[in-house]
Amino acid sequence: MKYSVAVLAAVAFGFSSAQTTTTTSGYQKPSEAARPGAITNHGCYNTSSTTWTKYPVENISTGSCTQECQLKQKKNVAAINGEDCYCGDSYPPKVDVVDDKKCNFPCPFYPEEACGGVDDMMYYSVFNTGLKLVVPDEEVATTTTAAATTKATTTTAANGVVSTVIETPVATTSAAATETPKKSTNVAGIAAGVVVGVVAIAAIVGAAFFFVRRKRNAEIEEEHRRNAAVNAFIGGSKPPSSSGVSMSDSRMDPTLAHRRMSDGSIADNQDYSRKILRVTNA
Repeated sequence: MKYSVAVLAAVAFGFSSAQTTTTTSGYQKPSEAARPGAITNHGCYNTSSTTWTKYPVENISTGSCTQECQLKQKKNVAAINGEDCYCGDSYPPKVDVVDDKKCNFPCPFYPEEACGGVDDMMYYSVFNTGLKLVVPDEEVATTTTAAATTKATTTTAANGVVSTVIETPVATTSAAATETPKKSTNVAGIAAGVVVGVVAIAAIVGAAFFFVRRKRNAEIEEEHRRNAAVNAFIGGSKPPSSSGVSMSDSRMDPTLAHRRMSDGSIADNQDYSRKILRVTNA
């Protein structure tokens, strides 16, 4: 009787242990505050970050991936999805945080821990590597137009080795670009500017033309004045004044300059051998 009770107790304990193991398989630990130099859980996300880079890690687990990011890559963030390890410097957008239960995929090398999730879509277990406590959250920059459907297939070989194949199609994303409105051209302003410019140029050209013409006329008049003065000097007459009016003395008779010394002619029938009194005009 005592033997039967002991057997039943052992069976019950084994069943309880198996049930507990099944329950804790693929367990996502709750988020916690970042600590210097320590690997801490930061939550479960349904999107990745654009700063993440995928690195090949053997025997994938939370420990192997976080050590890859912390020690080798010197990155602030580590993330796991199935059998893929990512390292980066920012968290995904805050709006993409989901319930920790979504990250329930058992890590291939350490099944007790969760390495993201692959149920209805891709989920990422995100960690802080302890290199930087304040890590930025990425802004929402893209919108998903087609959700990625992930299929996980688990097979057990004859030798008892469990292998998991994850099929993940590529999700189509499009940038949330905002078209910048085109600025309308102010035709009236341009036309007014052109008219004002043409008028200004015409005014400048006209002023220059009249200035040159006036200067040319003044030069011609001055040259004419000089020529008249030279001609008057050569002809023996008084050069005209600057006003162009001839100034003559009314007391002078111009005919006197052309008169001869005598008013009469010497007669041929007169004897000029004798001295006679001559009268000349003074």
